[in-house]
Amino acid sequence: MKSRLVAGIAAIVLAIVGAMLVMSYAQGADQRAVKNLEPVAVLVVKTAIPAGTPVESMAASLATEQLPAAAVTDSSLKSLDASTGKVAAVDLVPGEQLVAERLIAPDELKTQGSVEVPAGLQEVSFQLEPDRVVGGRLAPGDHVGIFVSMDTGGLEAKADKETTKLTVRKALVTAVQRAPVATPKAAPAPTASADPNAADPQDTTLPTGSLMLTVAVTDVDAAKIVFAAEYAKMWLSKEPIDATDSGPRIIQRSEVYK
Repeated sequence: MKSRLVAGIAAIVLAIVGAMLVMSYAQGADQRAVKNLEPVAVLVVKTAIPAGTPVESMAASLATEQLPAAAVTDSSLKSLDASTGKVAAVDLVPGEQLVAERLIAPDELKTQGSVEVPAGLQEVSFQLEPDRVVGGRLAPGDHVGIFVSMDTGGLEAKADKETTKLTVRKALVTAVQRAPVATPKAAPAPTASADPNAADPQDTTLPTGSLMLTVAVTDVDAAKIVFAAEYAKMWLSKEPIDATDSGPRIIQRSEVYK
């Protein structure tokens, strides 16, 4: 009789202890959940910020938002106070949190994206839409072919005929800049890579906004590019140094189907 009583009491005590443990765990889980949902103020990109933009010029493109603690990374910035003098290491897209890794010293950016201009060449810039610039998938260090099309005047003997010619061969790209474009919906943060200028081969998103290309060319080719930008139309190909060169050829209507 006594042993059954002791066993019964022990069972009741164990049940009470078990209930208390379950309640304690449940309360702890609730507290952890609430903690993860506690809002944290962080800086979020509202309009696109091109790579190289100084921190001092970013204020208008950033906003402070309250995000759940679980969604905030350890390096997310709450202010720009400690980042004075730095620049954007890569293009910053709307919707991403501004993290410390995205901001670097200006000399680091120059090292990452710098391209040495060969002696005797000069740099010239021009602006084109992405569909005319290999879909925008160009980076400093690439080489491009520059096609020039004119509605008239390409051939003196046939002044009223349309013509296209690969006018500048294997021009060295020294800079690629994309015009900022406001995006109404938040986009996921791009994955960090060793080369911030390199295009993601898996990215199939259509680019938006004009691109500013800077190339290193001879003085004669620079004059051709300026003329085309002013009075004609240009189209670029990605033309590596070892690309086949079949010689100069002017394409007219009669040449297209040959």
